[in-house]
Amino acid sequence: MLIRPLPGNCHILIVTVMFVAIALKPLCLSGQNAAPSNLLETGQVALAGRTISYRIRNLPVNAFPDLPVPIADALTARGCLIPQTYQARRPENVIHASFERPGSDDWAVLCSAQGQISLLVFFASGSPAEPAVLARQPATQRLQPHDLTGVLGFNWGIDPASPKQVHEAQAGMSHRPVPPDHDCVADSQIDQRTVFHLFRNGEWEMVDTQ
Repeated sequence: MLIRPLPGNCHILIVTVMFVAIALKPLCLSGQNAAPSNLLETGQVALAGRTISYRIRNLPVNAFPDLPVPIADALTARGCLIPQTYQARRPENVIHASFERPGSDDWAVLCSAQGQISLLVFFASGSPAEPAVLARQPATQRLQPHDLTGVLGFNWGIDPASPKQVHEAQAGMSHRPVPPDHDCVADSQIDQRTVFHLFRNGEWEMVDTQ
């Protein structure tokens, strides 16, 4: 995600800190920049009176050649780049599964545009111009430390989750529900909690796993 510079002298605001994930608003410094290709975002945020650098690597939509052309065009029209987690070893955060119903041919994407990251779902039965938006946050609320350098990295990832995988995630429940009959979107914060988004009865819901 690219963070749009703010006019004037900006003030640092720490929004929240949960576990080791750090949710922050951008620090407006002259050092905040992106590579000319707009694929590498760097900047600084403030935590406990210290200035900490972050780095987010993005990929262009055309790095995902399996995307159907109408969906790729819709993402490009939105100005989307695809943010990659600090653990990424191959292109990620574009997924394909049956999210609407059994056997449907659907896609979910993390789209970084204009300072926000959105989790979008495109049903084969719907218009690519009107995807479902399951979540939206600033990139600076999806950062966490991950190595000895102290540089923060992007920690938001999505994966398809089969009915079996969802059912296994519910293994610790005292009253384990029947598994869904089609795939869910697994929405994860690295090394922390994963939540499952399920489309059922015409609307999206969160699957209970506790």
